[in-house]
Amino acid sequence: MAYTSSTLAPLRHDTYRTIWFASLSSNFGGLIQAVGAAWMMTTITASEDMVALVQTSTALPIMLFSLISGALADNYDRRRVMLTAQCMMLTVSALLTASALLGWITPWLLLFFTFLIGCGTALNNPSWQASVGDMVPRADLPAAVTLNSMGFNITRSVGPAIGGVIVAAAGAAAAFAVNTLSYFALIYALLRWRPAAPVSTLPREALGSAIFAGLRYVSMSPNLEKVLVRGLLFGIGASSILALLPVVAIDLVAGGPLTYGFMLGAFGIGAIGGAVLNARLRQVLSSEMIIRLSFAGFALSAVIAAFSPSAVLTSAGLLVSGACWVSALSLFNTIVQLSTPRWVVGRALSLYQTVTFGGIAGGSWLWGVAADRYGVADALLMSSVVMLLGIAIGLRFSMPAFASLNLDPLNRFTEPALSLDITPRSGPIVIQVDYEIGDEDLAEFMELMGERRRIRIRDGARNWALMRDLENPSLWTETYHTPTWVEYIRHNQRRTQADAENTDRLRALHRGEGPLHVHRMIERQAIPPGDDVFHKAPIDLHH
Repeated sequence: MAYTSSTLAPLRHDTYRTIWFASLSSNFGGLIQAVGAAWMMTTITASEDMVALVQTSTALPIMLFSLISGALADNYDRRRVMLTAQCMMLTVSALLTASALLGWITPWLLLFFTFLIGCGTALNNPSWQASVGDMVPRADLPAAVTLNSMGFNITRSVGPAIGGVIVAAAGAAAAFAVNTLSYFALIYALLRWRPAAPVSTLPREALGSAIFAGLRYVSMSPNLEKVLVRGLLFGIGASSILALLPVVAIDLVAGGPLTYGFMLGAFGIGAIGGAVLNARLRQVLSSEMIIRLSFAGFALSAVIAAFSPSAVLTSAGLLVSGACWVSALSLFNTIVQLSTPRWVVGRALSLYQTVTFGGIAGGSWLWGVAADRYGVADALLMSSVVMLLGIAIGLRFSMPAFASLNLDPLNRFTEPALSLDITPRSGPIVIQVDYEIGDEDLAEFMELMGERRRIRIRDGARNWALMRDLENPSLWTETYHTPTWVEYIRHNQRRTQADAENTDRLRALHRGEGPLHVHRMIERQAIPPGDDVFHKAPIDLHH
């Protein structure tokens, strides 16, 4: 599939365009609120650790709750989930504003409010990012992901500077009030959106089962595992600059809130530049090279910030780190979306966010502690070493090529007519598939069955095994279990077009007459309830 080369192409789609512009307003307010919170913390405590915890308190909920949010995104109306999150953040922001105006804010109360806003973000993000694939065609998806990052960083380029002006002129409470008002545009846009409801004949997955299914899918997807490893390291290393920037503004360049806002603005401008160049970079560089350059750019920016006495020079380094930030995170996000079918995309994105923002939250705390103990400059230099480690680990976890898989449903499965009357919750279900394979095809068959095992387990099968008949060695039986009949149906409906090649090649190797024979059986326990111990009386084997 040819992907669009224009970053702005997704704006042709009305729904995406409306929500994207509304998100600009919300992001603008969020960044002003972040400036107010970070600066207020510097005025009510002298602890650099507490200042860094402002970013941790925002990122930590994303790490803690994204998996639950991803399961909700895949099993409930994503629009309603997003509306709930936006209304929650509106309420919390209003309470934060009132508390600041009344003079009730303490360091821990400020962290509590920012934590709740982070909870709203954790609830919103998987549904929003998973909805992008519903708003634009697949060819525009990479550009739409980049455009989301670009929109956020457009506001980052001017929002913090304006936030600094607001804080300097009217105090942090005014910044919190602006953020409260910023939610209304996005809430209105979501109320107007009427997405097509997906049609499903199956009952909704239970929350626990849905979370486990998402974890299982990601664990059996090598491309996603690589994204998680590199995203974690990137989050840990890159968090140092944003977490310590308020302290950098005060201690290293002798500035104030305007300086802090100016430097955040430089980061945002760099991110916009990175977003504009993203499509072109993907055409000329491999995914791995883009990620390596992103790690290297952040390391360079951290070194500059550590040694620079000038806000202008530090801001020049932040231009580089801003571009690297959007290039890396948008590429991670795009690979996750292109490697995941729609039924589990919210959970895959949420797991990616859990790992990446977990790295950001943990890294923010780590660099705050390091700054308290060793100084801000040394903490920044330590983070640059972590970024170099992120480059080196690419030798083992190299990013996958920016390719496309057809992850649309295969739709070959038809629910069989059964002679036994069972319910959707009946089970466990045992499936056996018989293959007749010639000796000359055994090597290819075993290779295909290795891939088959990964696909089966990824889509929900349990206790997978491959057996060979001792009396008829050409006969092989694949067997697996599902807990219930409805899970067996769900397992088969998860098969994608990309999986068809494996199925077709296995069928081509089958030497038996007619199609593959599939046995569908329900397991029944022959031992009476409570009688689970063998009798001790001797058994006459000759009788």
